[in-house]
Amino acid sequence: MDWLREHPEVKTIRVAAADLNGQPRGKRMPARFADKILTEGTKFPFSVLNMDIWGEDIEDSPLVFQAGDPDGLLLPTERGFMPMPWLEAPTGLLPLWMFHLDGRPYDGDPRQALARVVDRYKAAGLTPVVATELEFFLIDDSGGQLRVPPSPRSGKRRTGAETLSLRALDAFDRFFTALYEACEAMDIPADTAISEAAPGQFEINLMHQPDPLKAADDAWLFKLLVKGLARQYGFAGSFMAKPYEMWNGSGMHMHFSVLDAQGRNVFDDGSEAGSDMLRHAVAGCLAAMPGSTLVFAPHENSYDRLVPNAHAPTGIGWAYENRTSAIRIPSSGPKARRIEHRVAGGDVNPYLSVAAVLGAALNGIEDRIDPPPPIQGNAYEQGLAQLPATWGAAIDAFAACPQIRRIFPAHLIENFVMTKRQELHYMAELSDDETVELYLDTV
Repeated sequence: MDWLREHPEVKTIRVAAADLNGQPRGKRMPARFADKILTEGTKFPFSVLNMDIWGEDIEDSPLVFQAGDPDGLLLPTERGFMPMPWLEAPTGLLPLWMFHLDGRPYDGDPRQALARVVDRYKAAGLTPVVATELEFFLIDDSGGQLRVPPSPRSGKRRTGAETLSLRALDAFDRFFTALYEACEAMDIPADTAISEAAPGQFEINLMHQPDPLKAADDAWLFKLLVKGLARQYGFAGSFMAKPYEMWNGSGMHMHFSVLDAQGRNVFDDGSEAGSDMLRHAVAGCLAAMPGSTLVFAPHENSYDRLVPNAHAPTGIGWAYENRTSAIRIPSSGPKARRIEHRVAGGDVNPYLSVAAVLGAALNGIEDRIDPPPPIQGNAYEQGLAQLPATWGAAIDAFAACPQIRRIFPAHLIENFVMTKRQELHYMAELSDDETVELYLDTV
């Protein structure tokens, strides 16, 4: 509320929660209702967090007609009010999450699913430290064909990849300056920006947080911000996994370490290899990877990214300082020893993705399982077991995976499977152009 009180010019507010696809579902209301929302919350039907990518009810969902489409209680997260810099009029945004009317967390809420994993870590006396790296495209979609937008500075289009190019960053300097200012206003800890390996593709790192919920909030809000702010500049900001067939796609890589009750990194044993607990966490991530692929690749277009030799992993393996592997242990000082999980696309729901990675790692830590030897060289040529190669196979693997049942509540698993099977069915009716139009601004 502090931010809202400091900005009396704000006349309207938005309240929103993330559904299973990461879509913001919420309401617009006059700012005079802010105190009431903060103290009493608001209500949405439970089914609102379990809609398909079009915003339609899930057919035969037990949440809708069978149950009478009952309401859940939406309460503010710890974040409080913040600005929405992509709107013309000063507007406040209040992130929410869902509970039952009696105060119990609602198991179908993806943020509650992450909180459940964090509680498992707390019970073990552990604290995950999480950072995300988000890749996205700036795209001119005003014509019949997707193109790199013209630079707001020069009016020219750069058609090459220009990896780590200052020229590419400078071409969109006005946009990035506005983006960093907006991140600061929204308390999103944006760090380094780089140009990536496809035309109009960029990456911004969000700084490490000893609070996985804050880290996932940051990623979710950052995606909303990029998409909204880009439209102010006349182009799309898209986290679609692979908008261009001939270029690499976008990922959301996640780095994490784990602290014990004394604040020590449990992945550090003073060696370059890292501790036994690091290897247990790696093994847990590998064991859950087939089942969790649906979380990391939740849409039809996601599987266009997961192909060999396209800077996205396809095999289930790990390595030290090797970007072809699904799990990479970056070179670092021992105290910064961490795991980088590289499977997720930019189109993920950050709450589900962070929960899947941390939950799988904790499974491995609890079970004290060991991974296979780390690979050497090109992971695409190692004959590794493969991630599910199709959306349908990933849905089936998620539904049947015992590791997933340890991470996510049964209600969320059922809802997510029903959602994805409905989307799979109706996506078959769309042309390629309609698929791009659906995903470009949505995911």
